[in-house]
Amino acid sequence: MGVCGVGRDRVRARRPEGELAREGLRAYAAHPLLRCVGIDRTFYATLAAADFARYASQVPAAFRFVVKGPALVTDPFIRAARGKPAGDNPRFLDAHFAAAHCVAPFLEGLGAKAGPLVFQFPPLGRAWARDPARFTARLHGFLAALPAGPTYAVELRDRELLGDGLAAALGAAGARYCFGVHPRLPDLDAQAALMADPGPLVVRWNLHGGLAYERARARYAPFDRLVDEDLGTRCALARLCAQALAAGRPAFVVANNKAEGCAPLTLTALADEIVARAAARGA
Repeated sequence: MGVCGVGRDRVRARRPEGELAREGLRAYAAHPLLRCVGIDRTFYATLAAADFARYASQVPAAFRFVVKGPALVTDPFIRAARGKPAGDNPRFLDAHFAAAHCVAPFLEGLGAKAGPLVFQFPPLGRAWARDPARFTARLHGFLAALPAGPTYAVELRDRELLGDGLAAALGAAGARYCFGVHPRLPDLDAQAALMADPGPLVVRWNLHGGLAYERARARYAPFDRLVDEDLGTRCALARLCAQALAAGRPAFVVANNKAEGCAPLTLTALADEIVARAAARGA
């Protein structure tokens, strides 16, 4: 199983930002619990293969990267100031652009250390949310046209799009559903009921329920302790991980500091819950 974060001792030992930028990933990857990390900066701008290769050079062979695809192909709108739509995005679900500027450098730079490539869609607006069949048809065409090789995953923010149609479109393209822990989505148990997926488990624990990102940042900084423990999500996610691992499926879980207050401690607690469940089954 892959999880994101750093050990408790590293969290509490304050380090200068420059040192963390230079050495943080190397130290992170040395922790026995932390077998993958999420790269989110690729949502805002594509990375060159050389940048991915620099990340890969700092981690052991068994380590994996969960990378977000660019918003340039997942947002139907060009955004103006404050994120307001300013027109249609001609690159929306453009598989040729994604293959050349996202998939190719991802594979070249990370090689065997490439984990799931997650295409996260922002809220798509009423025109798309009210017509799930239209969206799933476009999504299937996009995914089917991408190069074979990576584990592609799709994360949404519109609950109206979840269901059998989306599951069928992903399955036909060989892609996975990315479970998102986010206030705009139903809880994990509801997502699992809607989106049964026999492949690798991919989860992004993003944000605590009821909080916007800026409010969560202000509430949780400096991100060195669990402020709002979400026990329901932890238990549901532990069940999903246990089921995947029992079936021989890999599980990739990344967490944000804004989920509970400190991503490493969130993931340590999740790992403890998974171990406790396994011990209870064996008792």
